[in-house]
Amino acid sequence: MTETITPAAALNAARDTLGSVFAPWINALRLEALAATAEGGDFRLPENRDLAHAGGVICGQATASAADTCAVAAIAAANGRFRPCTTVDMTTHFIRPLKPGPVSIRVDLLSNGRRMAYLRVEMRAEGDTRIAFTATGAYAYLDG
Repeated sequence: MTETITPAAALNAARDTLGSVFAPWINALRLEALAATAEGGDFRLPENRDLAHAGGVICGQATASAADTCAVAAIAAANGRFRPCTTVDMTTHFIRPLKPGPVSIRVDLLSNGRRMAYLRVEMRAEGDTRIAFTATGAYAYLDG
């Protein structure tokens, strides 16, 4: 029988994961978990001018890192706890530039099995309905 994860427990798992699992340079992104369920979560990358490159937009390395990090936090939310996992595949699409400023991140869990999880990530400039970045990812659990 599958355990039911409440939204409060999912959000706590996402926040705990963001605060305890990642390398210091990832923590410097200051990602925030805003809402989470077993189906996915909403996150925020706050404004950070250090993430902009010489062209004046947020660099792709920052958005890809944020997507991968939020994906792991969303998987933890779905499970009600962090399960050690590793990224197997991530395909990214940079659709439009993101100017420095807060970024809204949505993660949708497509499948969460015993050994693998699959998901989709979308990013938008906060307040903008247009998608700026998408990614799909596959994650292998290391504990099962």
